[in-house]
Amino acid sequence: MFYENYSIFDEGHKEMGNEDLSKLKIDKSVRTFRPAKRRKLIYWGVFLLLIIIAGFLYFNGFISPSVPVEIATLSQVYPSQTLSQLNASGYVVAQRKAAVASKLTGRLVSLMVEEGSRVKEGQVIARLENEDAVAARDQAEANLRVAKANLEGAKAEFEEASLTFNRDKQLIAKGVISKSQYDTSEARFLRAQASVAAAEAGIKASSASLQGTNVALEYTLIRAPFDAVVLTKNADIGDIVTPLGAAANAKAAVVTIADLSSLQVEVDVSETNLGIVKIKQPCEIQLDAIPDLRFRGEVHAIVPTADRAKATVMVKVRFLDKDPRIFPEMRAKVIFLSRPLKQEEGKPRTAVIRSAIVHQGGKKIIYLVQGDRVVETPIVTGEPLGEMIEVLEGAKAGDRVVAKPPRRLKDGSRVKMAEK
Repeated sequence: MFYENYSIFDEGHKEMGNEDLSKLKIDKSVRTFRPAKRRKLIYWGVFLLLIIIAGFLYFNGFISPSVPVEIATLSQVYPSQTLSQLNASGYVVAQRKAAVASKLTGRLVSLMVEEGSRVKEGQVIARLENEDAVAARDQAEANLRVAKANLEGAKAEFEEASLTFNRDKQLIAKGVISKSQYDTSEARFLRAQASVAAAEAGIKASSASLQGTNVALEYTLIRAPFDAVVLTKNADIGDIVTPLGAAANAKAAVVTIADLSSLQVEVDVSETNLGIVKIKQPCEIQLDAIPDLRFRGEVHAIVPTADRAKATVMVKVRFLDKDPRIFPEMRAKVIFLSRPLKQEEGKPRTAVIRSAIVHQGGKKIIYLVQGDRVVETPIVTGEPLGEMIEVLEGAKAGDRVVAKPPRRLKDGSRVKMAEK
């Protein structure tokens, strides 16, 4: 019974198994889409899009590699730089300079100037106490007046004695008066004559004494010996001023003055270069204090002695143009020129080095550096200035340019700057 039922179940199971297996067969007539293939196509699409974007950015300079370049700057150049034969440094020195002092010892009671004051020749700069000198002068004036009065009295006495003597001379000839009376008249005349001479001598002595007191009084007034500018004030009111300044608290010089019209630049020129320098040779002077200006000058003197320690000779260069901003002891640089500068050559010009200019289609261009990129800029050039060329239009002083543009450089290129 059991075996019989089992066979029936087994047969039924086989039928059902065969039917299920037939259902599991793949129907090749129906095509299915795989998700993996879709992702692969998407990846390729994104890759191609990135390539297109990268190409666009590359050809438009957005992701192009930086071009290493040297950078130069447009600068202000003076034409004299192309005429330079020799450069030397030195200082501005006043050829007329004085330490003004007094001839007398006294206390300073008045000072009329300070640093920077301009004074004229003979102008009173300071005054010492002078009460004693004033009293001596007043006494001398009084003595002179007394001498003049004595002279007038002597002259009156002489006039009277002269009349009496002349009358007695006539009377003695006629025998009217005695010889003793005539002798008395003559003696009186001679005494009156001598009194007049003594009075005149007294006036000269009094005049000389008055002149001496006036000189002494004048010594208490310290005057400027020439037109100048006060450089330093060495004493003040209340100081004791002496001619020698021997005392510890005494001052010898009241002020130091200099004639600014006598300013010259003193430079040391090497003995080996002395043959280049000649008297009246044109020069250009540049002061550290006024760097934007150049002053015309010429060689005034070559001091005929050498400095053994430095092996140099001093050369003095005078200014052809005066300027109130030039002061003594300013540091200066002198450029010795091969010829005098023309009037139009005295002004600076904007210039760029020759290697920065590129000739392109009949135009001259430079590559201005702006940030980390370059801008192709056409320019108009002028005269050559040594290794540089004048720029008339297109750029200005201070602009940075590519010094030696490589062939692959173009407008908008990214650059990697290496300062020159």
